[in-house]
Amino acid sequence: MNRRFVLRAAGASLLLPMLEAMLPRRGEADESKFQPWERCDVKHPRLICCYIPNGVNIAEWVPKDAGESYTLSPTLQALAGIRDEFTVLSGLGHPQSEGGHSGADTWLTGANLKSKPGSDYTNSISVDQIIAAAHAKATRYPSLQLSDLSGTGSAGHSHTLSFDRNGTPLPSENSPRRLFERLFVPENAADRAAALRRYTQRRSILDEISAEAKALDKKLGTDDKKKLDEYYTSVRETEQLVGRLQGWIDVPKPKVPETNLGLNMQPANAHDRPMWLDVMLQLSYLSFVTDTTRVITFEWSREAGGFGGGGENHHELSHHDGSPEKLKKLAEIDKFHLGRLERFVKLLAATQEAESRMLDRTMIVFGSGMNSGTGTGDHSPKNLPLLLAGGKALGLKHGRHLAFDPDKHPPLSNALLTLLQKAGVETEKFSDASGTLQGLV
Repeated sequence: MNRRFVLRAAGASLLLPMLEAMLPRRGEADESKFQPWERCDVKHPRLICCYIPNGVNIAEWVPKDAGESYTLSPTLQALAGIRDEFTVLSGLGHPQSEGGHSGADTWLTGANLKSKPGSDYTNSISVDQIIAAAHAKATRYPSLQLSDLSGTGSAGHSHTLSFDRNGTPLPSENSPRRLFERLFVPENAADRAAALRRYTQRRSILDEISAEAKALDKKLGTDDKKKLDEYYTSVRETEQLVGRLQGWIDVPKPKVPETNLGLNMQPANAHDRPMWLDVMLQLSYLSFVTDTTRVITFEWSREAGGFGGGGENHHELSHHDGSPEKLKKLAEIDKFHLGRLERFVKLLAATQEAESRMLDRTMIVFGSGMNSGTGTGDHSPKNLPLLLAGGKALGLKHGRHLAFDPDKHPPLSNALLTLLQKAGVETEKFSDASGTLQGLV
């Protein structure tokens, strides 16, 4: 039944509430007719990080054996068709994290949010933003932030996975149509003139702020000077961003038709949910194939939220208290998410890029910043569910399960440091990494 079904009689109408008959049936999301492009004309490393909240049914997720000949777990059977395109990582975690519903805040930073005395929340730069800075000059957008809730959210319940060098969250977009228009709809003359006026005004304000900051610096103590320097660094980065935007104003946007894109899908609607995930991933694919950006973070739902393919309450099920029924439903949501991931991987694999496939230069990180556990459903930052896909042409090896001892708590930052290097960033350090991750390359 259509979710907009209306009862009409004698000139009056009544919009029905959400009924079970309006929820999507299994396979309804197969209606997408979006087709991948034949070729990608650019040849560069890319990164997309896809986050699922609330952890997973870890007992059904982690394979029982390790190595190249491992047996897919019951949940990961959903990815049997692309087994050779991904690696399962288990036993990794964030030693500095306290777990709970701040998992998304620290997933790509590895930060200790309470590291600063007197502050309840202090984050650090996320791995995607380091890669974005390295590739920023070549693309219209250094990075994109996507989520099912727009904006930044609140500390510990962020609507974004991306944080700048000062630990400031970068706002996310949740509307497929707004995202499509931002990326691919050309501006007319009036739009361009208005944009240039905004950029000029921002530059004027930034110039004034810079002058005031320099004058103030002479009057401050050591700690305040440090704070002001962080602020001034943000001002300089904003200046650079405004300059980049001005430089792209006369560069035409890629011509991308909206054919077969469900741009009106809504993330919080139970009927739309599978198709909303698909279209946001399709727009991510189009952003990559047109080289509009090379770095994307996508929070599929914020912590303490989320839905299954039929509108199930993901967060409620993650507090399963060991209930077999809830754990079964949680595993079904995990498989639903993996089904969306598989579609995205196949889009990238179907597009030729130079001598290989687009997938082979696109690194995909998929997982969660918490472990819902096998007991009562506690939200631990240990033994995080994690998959890495793509990037074979960059040196990543797949078709294996890399199992680490969760009690020794190897840092997830080791894997993130490896991806930093494969994306072309020359560094030996990231967050609390003790080195690159053995077995991934």
